[in-house]
Amino acid sequence: GAKGFRFRHERALFAGFLVRQGDAVTGYVDSCPHNGWPLAIMDDRYLTRGGARIICAAPGAMFRPSDGLCVAGPCADEHLRPWPVAVVDGEVLTA
Repeated sequence: GAKGFRFRHERALFAGFLVRQGDAVTGYVDSCPHNGWPLAIMDDRYLTRGGARIICAAPGAMFRPSDGLCVAGPCADEHLRPWPVAVVDGEVLTA
């Protein structure tokens, strides 16, 4: 599945999301490389129905969950920006 998160530090707002596949958890900045907009129009709707791809709701770009590579759409061969995360004692921590 996938889960979005947001937090504020002073005046800056940061948005990211996590994708879990099996035991692996990967984090990305919630911004499409094509237009800079958030990927999901509804909370936590980052994946295609089968969960095989991350999808951007605006241009329909599709990305591999494992490495954020755009495999279809207007930003083909570009990547989502990674957000470093670690799983420690069952909790996901962001850097």
